[in-house]
Amino acid sequence: MATVHDVLSAKGATLYTIESSLTVLHATQLMNQHKIGAVVVTEDGRVAGIFTERDVLARIVAEQRSPAETLVGEVMTREVICCDPDTDLDEVSAIMKNRRIRHLPVCGAAGLLGLVSIGDVNAHYASNQAQTIHFLSDYIYGRV
Repeated sequence: MATVHDVLSAKGATLYTIESSLTVLHATQLMNQHKIGAVVVTEDGRVAGIFTERDVLARIVAEQRSPAETLVGEVMTREVICCDPDTDLDEVSAIMKNRRIRHLPVCGAAGLLGLVSIGDVNAHYASNQAQTIHFLSDYIYGRV
């Protein structure tokens, strides 16, 4: 079965983090620049939280806070659920569904290794389904 490691290998090792002491404006500019929906928040090199588009809507826009004056550490999601690179994708999908989250940091013995999104998981499933359909079609029509 496919694992988180498989997804990270396919998508690459690029990971964006931000220090909790920086402003929300800085974080959203980083997110917009790289077209991403979340950044892992760090404090002293360790995972301290995650800052997502949902955090911007719920804790900045809805509360009419200034992005230039609000620190990421004040509005980030602190309860971060991480997974191991060997975690099965079906388990990751279930975690995301049950916890209603879209991003899952991947942590291993070496620390933070990456970030997996629901889009990454869906893309992996879609790619595997396309391959299966192709192979089954070839089998059915005798092209093997």
